[in-house]
Amino acid sequence: MKSIIVNTAGLDKIKLKNSWIYNKEIKSDFKDIKDGQLVRVLTPDKKFVGIGFLNPKSKITLRILTFKDEPINKEFFIGKIKNAFEKRKPLFEITDAYRVIHAEADGLSGLMVDYYNGYLSIQINSAAIESFRDYIIQGLIEVLNPKGIYEKSDEKAREKEGLQPSEGLVYGNIPDKIEITEHQAKFVINLKESQKTGFYLDQRKNRKIVSDYTQENFKVLDLFSNSGGFGIHCGLKGASFVKFVDVSPNAVNYIEENVKINKIKEYQIVREDVFDFLKKEIKSQQKYDLIILDPPPFAKTKNEKEGALRGFKYLILNSLKLLEEGGYLAVFSCSHHITLQDLIDTTLQACKDTFSVVELREFLMQDVDHPYVLNIPNSFYLKGFLIEKL
Repeated sequence: MKSIIVNTAGLDKIKLKNSWIYNKEIKSDFKDIKDGQLVRVLTPDKKFVGIGFLNPKSKITLRILTFKDEPINKEFFIGKIKNAFEKRKPLFEITDAYRVIHAEADGLSGLMVDYYNGYLSIQINSAAIESFRDYIIQGLIEVLNPKGIYEKSDEKAREKEGLQPSEGLVYGNIPDKIEITEHQAKFVINLKESQKTGFYLDQRKNRKIVSDYTQENFKVLDLFSNSGGFGIHCGLKGASFVKFVDVSPNAVNYIEENVKINKIKEYQIVREDVFDFLKKEIKSQQKYDLIILDPPPFAKTKNEKEGALRGFKYLILNSLKLLEEGGYLAVFSCSHHITLQDLIDTTLQACKDTFSVVELREFLMQDVDHPYVLNIPNSFYLKGFLIEKL
C-alpha cells in the first residue's frame, strides 16, 4: 500500500477525526495513485495516522476510512454495517423505514443505505466505496438479509468522482410499490421512481413534532409537500383540512395514494410551483393555522446562498401573511451552506415587512438515523424551527 503525507492543515483535520481531506491539505505528490486506491496516511514527520481512499479527480481528494492500522477487507465493512445497524435499533418501535448508513457519519464516506420494510436503497457516490462495492453488497446482505437492493446513486456526485452513472437492481427483487409505516402513518414509495433513495426519512422526528401541535379544526398548508408526509401526520392528528402543494406530477400521484391509505378525508392537492401558488393564495385571503415550508436545497454551493435566502424570505413573508394569529409556521433548510442563524435572520426580515411578532417553539434538525457528528461539519445539513405567530 502506497503512502501520502498530509500538511499541517490536513493533520489538524485528522486530529479532529474529520475524514474529508482536500487537495490543498496534502503535502506529497500523488500523480501515480489510481482513483479510489487505498493509501496509508502520514503526518508531515511521517508518522502513521490513518488509511484512506485517494482520488486525484475529486475535490475531496482523500477520504479517511480508518484512523487505525488495520486490514481493509470484507470483515472491516461488515463491522461498520453492524455498528450502524445497532445504533438504529431504537427506531424499530416506531417505523420500518430508516437510514442504515449515513456516509462519513457512519465511517463510510460516499455511501448511503436506506431500509424500507425489507428492501434496501443504496447510493454509492465515491470512487472509494465503488472500489469495494462487492464487499459492501455482501455485507449488507449478510447483516440485513434484505429481499432486494436497488441502487439510486447520485449522478452528479459520481461525475465529480470520475464515475459513470449507476442505477438499477443490485440484488433480489424490488416491487413497484413498498408500503412503510411511521408512527401511526402509512406511506407508499417507489424506489425506482423516487427522488434520492426513496423517502425523506431525515424528517421523521420533525413530522411528529410539528404534527403534535395540530388541534381540531386546524387548516394546514403543506408546501413542497413531496409525498405528503407532514400534511398526512397533521390530518391523522385531527386537522379539519389539509392542502398539499407540489409541482412534481410524481409527488402529486403519491400524495393522492397516501391520503387514501391513511383515510384523510378533507384535503386538496395542488400541482403548482409554490412561488406561483403563494401569489394567488395571498389574493384569495385564505388563512391557515399551520404551515410547513420544506423546500428542496436552494443553495448547493456557497455562490447560491444569497439567492437562496431571497427565496426563503419570499416564502416566509407570504406564509406569515397566510397564517392566523396563534398559528404555527415550520421552516426548514436542507442546504449545508444555509445556517440556522441565516434562517432566523431571514425570518426577522420577513417579520419586519409584515409587522409580525413570532415566538420560537421548537428547534428542529435531522433525525437520529442521519447522525450529526460534531467533528464532521458537513454531517449537519437539515435545520429548522417551529414558530408561533402572536
